[in-house]
Amino acid sequence: MGVKPNCAWESTTFPLLQRLALSITGGTAKFPGIKIHDTRMIRLMEVLLHGGTTAGGWTARQIDDALRTAFQLSAARYGLNQLRYDLRKMKAHGLIERDGKRCAYRLTGKGTKVALTFVLFHQRLCGPQANSLFHHQPNSDARPNRKLEAAYHKAGASIRNLIQLLEAA
Repeated sequence: MGVKPNCAWESTTFPLLQRLALSITGGTAKFPGIKIHDTRMIRLMEVLLHGGTTAGGWTARQIDDALRTAFQLSAARYGLNQLRYDLRKMKAHGLIERDGKRCAYRLTGKGTKVALTFVLFHQRLCGPQANSLFHHQPNSDARPNRKLEAAYHKAGASIRNLIQLLEAA
């Protein structure tokens, strides 16, 4: 007897994660799967999420600067070429789209769902050591990404509930 999911989000998330973990072929290139335990990808997703409603998307250089600042990374630990590889992998999996006019990237609808799932699971499993950009509860000050942060914390409560149900089983 398994635990019955109490919302549609829970019943559709795990097959999505399984599909993402599989490698994918795009044209002549083969891209590895995206695993939920890949810290590098989680950090990238979190930065893209934290940007909220960046109107024109992010250039690779802007993402690189944001990653280095947010997670105190050196160029030796995570270089621009590694970032570009990760962006190509995310694009191949349909998680980001590119604005060809500016060479800027932004999360797709699927990408936002996946990024939230990855970041939430990572934060819940790793706890305070996750070094999350979303570690504060949303405050009432007017900010462009307030709705996203509120949704993030609501989803976090759902994951806590799911973990409690699994522990009780």
